[in-house]
Amino acid sequence: MDMKKRIHLELRNRTPSDVKELVLDNCRSNEGKIEGLTDEFEELEFLSTINVGLTTVAHLPRLNKLKKLELSDNRISGGLEVLAAKCPKLTHLNLSGNKIKDLSTIEPLKELATLKSLDLFNCEVTNLNEYRDNVFKLLPQLTYLDGYDKDDKEAPDSDAEVYAEGLEDDEDDEDDEEEDDEDAAPGDEEEEEGEDDEEENEEEEDEDLSGEVRTNAIYTLKCSEEEEEDLNDKEVEDEDDDEDERGQKRKRELDEEGEEDEDD
Repeated sequence: MDMKKRIHLELRNRTPSDVKELVLDNCRSNEGKIEGLTDEFEELEFLSTINVGLTTVAHLPRLNKLKKLELSDNRISGGLEVLAAKCPKLTHLNLSGNKIKDLSTIEPLKELATLKSLDLFNCEVTNLNEYRDNVFKLLPQLTYLDGYDKDDKEAPDSDAEVYAEGLEDDEDDEDDEEEDDEDAAPGDEEEEEGEDDEEENEEEEDEDLSGEVRTNAIYTLKCSEEEEEDLNDKEVEDEDDDEDERGQKRKRELDEEGEEDEDD
C-alpha cells in the first residue's frame, strides 16, 4: 500500500487537523519521498514512518507541534537540516537503521533546541571512536543518546510508563469499586434491618392473632361451661319443683282420705 492510501485510511473520516498521532509504518514511499502528508496536519504531535523506504525528509511538511518523529529502518543518509525549520518543537528523533556514517550528517540537529532524545542504533556512525562523547559535545541540548544519558543511565521507557499508569488506573478503578461496595454496605445493612423489623412485626402480629384466637376460644369454652351449668341448675330446680308438687298432691290426697273416714 502506498503512503497516500495509508494516510487516507488512517484518517478514518477525520480531518487532518483532528489528528495528533499518525502511524504509516511499512507502507511504500514514492521514490523515497514522503507524499500525501501536508501542513494541514497542524495538530500532529507523533509521526511514525518506519521501514517505508525513505531516502530523504525534504518533502516533510511544516509540522509546528510535532514532538516525536520515528524514521528508523529507512535509507536516509543526509538532508537533516530541514528538520529545524519544519519541526521546531521536536523532542524525540529516531534515525536507527539508516545510512548515517559521520557526525557531520547529524550536525544540523544542533538547531533543534528542544531535542532531548536521539537514537542512531545500527547506523555506521556509532562505530566511530568516542562516538557518544562527541555526539553529546556536538548536540549539548541532548539528554539521551541511544536510550542512555551521559552517565550511562537508561532513559525511562515511555511505553512502560504508560502501561504502568494504565495498571494504576485499573487499580484505582478497583479501589473505587471496593469503596463503592463499602459505601453501599450500610444501606444494605439498613435494608436487612428493615427486613428483620418487618419479620419481627409479622411474628408479633401472628402472636397477637394467636393470642386473640386463644382468648376467644377460652371465652367460648367458659361461656359453654357456664351455660351448661345454668342448664343443669335449671334441671335440678325443675326436679325440685316436681317433687314439691308431688308432695303437696300426696298431702292433699291424704287429707281428703282423713276427712272421708271422719264422715263415716
